[in-house]
Amino acid sequence: MTAHTNMPKRLRVSVATALAIGLLPLLAACGGSSDESGTNSGSAAGSGANAANDSTTNADGAVQLTVPDGVDDDTKKLYLTENTIAACMKKQGFTYTPHVGTPGDDTVAGINAEDYAAGKKSREKYGFGNYAALVYPDDPKAPFGNGGGRQGGKVLDPVDNDEKGFTDAQKKAYSAALSGPPAKSKAEEKLGGCELEGSVAANGPALSADEEKKAWDAKVEENRANGLELNGDAQLVQLAQEYAACLKGQGIPVTTTQPTSMSDMVRLNQEVSEDHFSLTKEEALPLLTKEIDLSLKDLECGKKFRAAYFPKEKAHPYWGNNA
Repeated sequence: MTAHTNMPKRLRVSVATALAIGLLPLLAACGGSSDESGTNSGSAAGSGANAANDSTTNADGAVQLTVPDGVDDDTKKLYLTENTIAACMKKQGFTYTPHVGTPGDDTVAGINAEDYAAGKKSREKYGFGNYAALVYPDDPKAPFGNGGGRQGGKVLDPVDNDEKGFTDAQKKAYSAALSGPPAKSKAEEKLGGCELEGSVAANGPALSADEEKKAWDAKVEENRANGLELNGDAQLVQLAQEYAACLKGQGIPVTTTQPTSMSDMVRLNQEVSEDHFSLTKEEALPLLTKEIDLSLKDLECGKKFRAAYFPKEKAHPYWGNNA
């Protein structure tokens, strides 16, 4: 696993963390560890680039984010990773401001419509999110946009001034503390420094190649079993049929009635040009208007299906379309 040293600090940490967590697909979870070790005692409140995260300081003065109530184990791991990096850097004489990006107001929920109310609120403005960032370039809540220095709701490179006023030598020392000594070649790049310490704290020691393959094979098999469970659920099969009939009644093509594919079938079936992000705001607006109409029809047709599907999918997590 490698960390790309030419990336902005925050993005590099995010990529390294995602890789270390275990080869999960896009939008899948990142792994789990202790429920409590992501928080520490102290007295400072988050501010500036970190305003979205409540925080404290530990005995050494390192900022430590407070894990929000109700988040899943995967999210707790992200907090633990960032807090560990901050504590590690403080011990080496550096300040590291931890950040855990959170999606803009129900961005993911709006795309998936896992929650009906959040989905309706989001889709009424953003549709499926393909054109929203073009029409609303400064909106941090627009799916897949970069308004306010965000991308898809995640903090990329927030301004935290951790290296403000550093000389070149100090910047090199900071980078080495954060990511480890620079690799001699791309092939030798690997997680190191405080990033490695953060990953180990959240995910345990790195696996060998054989262990990693076995772990991945086990995830694939578990995923396959979960998909079979969901697609064989009598209630979901019936609701998927009703969902499909409603879509057909609206003139919307139906390419599958498989429960694991139904919730995002309409969104994925759209013909969206690969270079659609090059469109102007004026060109994107009518496309967004059309997409909003389609996304709301899909939302209403799939209301009962999603209400039943997502609680069951949480019990049997599944990704992909080949169950």
